Amino acid sequence: MSRPRHFLGLRTVIYAAPDLDKAKEWYASAFGVDPYYDQPYYVGFNIGGYELGLDPNATHVGPGGSTAWWGVASIEEAIAHMKSIGGEVVENPHDVGDGVKVGSVKDPFGNIVGIIENPMFDPTATT
Repeated sequence: MSRPRHFLGLRTVIYAAPDLDKAKEWYASAFGVDPYYDQPYYVGFNIGGYELGLDPNATHVGPGGSTAWWGVASIEEAIAHMKSIGGEVVENPHDVGDGVKVGSVKDPFGNIVGIIENPMFDPTATT
């Protein structure tokens, strides 16, 4: 079946960051990259081709409380790193089936950072 492809894929995840400077420093340390866009109203990081945005005036948070899931090679190492810089473990890493492991951390600003180790996901696949 031929369907129009209106959606190109995940592009941006925006977290609330009332203390933008502190959040910028924390996420730079968490992901090991500096922001590519740094303004008083928004800070953007390019992480593996996806944008993590920090918004000091975030009012567009949905009522469902969505969580963005960031892919990693080793969930245990990623969770340990996040803890070492002040993240609070919300969900310990665990296998959800077929070797896929998930866990989550709360950043110092109250946002939940989902972490997933998925050996079956091929980021180069387009269909």
